[in-house]
Amino acid sequence: MRRDTVPRRRPHPAGASATTTAPDRVWYAAYGSNLCAERLACYLRGGRPPGGARTYPGCRDGRPPERAEPVMLPGLVYFALESAVWGGGTAFYDAAGVGEVPARAYLLSAGQFGDIAAQEMHREPGADLPLAGALSGGRERLGPGRYETLVCPGSLDGVPVLTFTAPGGLPEADLRPPRAAYLRTIAAGLVQAHGWSLRRAADYLGSRPGATARWSAATLLRALEDPAGDG
Repeated sequence: MRRDTVPRRRPHPAGASATTTAPDRVWYAAYGSNLCAERLACYLRGGRPPGGARTYPGCRDGRPPERAEPVMLPGLVYFALESAVWGGGTAFYDAAGVGEVPARAYLLSAGQFGDIAAQEMHREPGADLPLAGALSGGRERLGPGRYETLVCPGSLDGVPVLTFTAPGGLPEADLRPPRAAYLRTIAAGLVQAHGWSLRRAADYLGSRPGATARWSAATLLRALEDPAGDG
């Protein structure tokens, strides 16, 4: 199969087959740096990603995902605020935005998903998340933090798809361009999961709100091809 033509799945609309009871397993839909399997492994097993400034403790259950699927989510990704791990803006998902978001769905235990969310918020893993509100309503704000709002865009194979993002969407965002190391990690995940070329990844990432203040497709492609540069 030619690259750039990897079959991509779209979640069934929320309520079509997803349960509202506490699930044992969920699909975690990663749309930022966790698109990259090696980056996700730092959350699961513990460790520090290349170019990152933080070492993660890992999940209570450090096993790899049961499965991984390339998916397309409704909405858009934008870059905002300041990442303590990478510097520069960090990726957020606006489910109400116009377009589609290339993501990677990992089949995990509900406990692993909760531990990943905790580490995203610089907390120690160890507590499961309450998922009922997001599963029944499609969205629930659990706290004020940048990744404390759960979104459920639907289900795959009867298992709910979940991700986390900021409480506000693009209209409320403090946009900020991301750094090259962060974008390289996202691009690596797009290549892995969706079979994209670096040029296609640069076209996509460089056109996201927040990124356009610093990056064009051409300058970003050069940065993606140069692992030593910071853009």
